[in-house]
Amino acid sequence: MKNENGITIYEDLTEIVAPGHSCLIVWDVQSGLVDRVFNKEDFKGNLQVLIEGLREKMPVVYTLITPAPKGFQSSWYIYSMMKRFNVNKPDQLPHFMAPGSKEREIPEAVKPAEGDIIMDKPTASIFIGTNFEYMIRNRGITTLIFTGIATEFGIESSARDASNRGFYPVVVSDCVSSMDRDAHERSLKNLAKLLIVRTSAEILKSVGQ
Repeated sequence: MKNENGITIYEDLTEIVAPGHSCLIVWDVQSGLVDRVFNKEDFKGNLQVLIEGLREKMPVVYTLITPAPKGFQSSWYIYSMMKRFNVNKPDQLPHFMAPGSKEREIPEAVKPAEGDIIMDKPTASIFIGTNFEYMIRNRGITTLIFTGIATEFGIESSARDASNRGFYPVVVSDCVSSMDRDAHERSLKNLAKLLIVRTSAEILKSVGQ
């Protein structure tokens, strides 16, 4: 650890993920996505162990995919969803992650506990359309530990955004996943060049678990 002009600089993983200034993010771990990832059982098992090991040590924030209401969605969002679901008209789009639907539920093995934060968010960045940054800056958090789905979409987008905002972004390599294994692996390689990518075992060891 160094101090430069009043700024504390963390250097090793133990300093970076110290519970006093870290937050665990469980990104979009909803049944409609979990059921489709390439390594469903390993992903859920690894994530369950990590959440249970960190929950008493730092805040845990769950995100839920929550599109803006119809009539308030961007042209780009509608276009991209039409491509994703291979439809020609907006009115042919399914009601993605509809409130009350089973696809929106968080699986039992990794469900939130009392005191965890559950946050609706409308984009692939945890910072856009939410009060997340306001909350964590109030808490003095400087490190964001990312887990969830999908690696190449919301995880990579949010982790890069965190870096641009001055946070330490840590991606837990065996607690993120995707429907596309190749895209998942490419994303982790990209992220490892720019951010911090570690396994759940390394994270838990660093916090004394």
